[in-house]
Amino acid sequence: MTSRPAAPAGEGPGAVVEPEAAPSSPPAGGVLPSPCRAEHERWRRRLRLQRQLHDGAALRISALVPQLGVVRNRLPEAVPELQSLIDGLQDQVHLVLQELREVARAIYPPLLAEAGLGPALREFADRAEVPVRVVADQERFGPAVEGAAYFAVTECLGALPADGRPVEVVARREDGVLVVVLTGVPPRLAAAVLDQVCGLGGQVSAAEGSAAPTIVARIPCA
Repeated sequence: MTSRPAAPAGEGPGAVVEPEAAPSSPPAGGVLPSPCRAEHERWRRRLRLQRQLHDGAALRISALVPQLGVVRNRLPEAVPELQSLIDGLQDQVHLVLQELREVARAIYPPLLAEAGLGPALREFADRAEVPVRVVADQERFGPAVEGAAYFAVTECLGALPADGRPVEVVARREDGVLVVVLTGVPPRLAAAVLDQVCGLGGQVSAAEGSAAPTIVARIPCA
């Protein structure tokens, strides 16, 4: 089939979404083209920032909670106003810590960095509003490829209506390419997937399918 821009939903099966002039694999010698190198570096910066927030600021803030508890226990019981004030401060510290961890997760999920794409997708699937089955092993693909694939999948899942049809996500390596197959996801979301993977030379195809619609992303990861 001839490659062409993404077809609107309902235009027909087999629509192919491809980045304009984006390389699909490194040239001979293994040197990535400049746009791909820049994209890999962008993901490395995101990972460093997430670690600074998660392992730095978040840990320092969490250390304040027991310290406030010590101060509260040393206060005379005859000063309930101060004890109440410290209780309120502890609640605010917990809230700030939770928000900071959410920001770090939005930049680059800690579980994705620590355990890889499969465990991170399963953790997200447990919180999704639609039934999601994830099929992926423990193989690692690098921070940039895993980050692009993770956010491509999670943005799709997040765009689905609550209590929608079941979705299956399969991630596997094929000849130096990470292939991510989303079954049960509307083809109209293929453009959002492409936005995440095109900087790495990724390609995306979408089809209505006889049983369920499918989006397939292919990201070079050799």
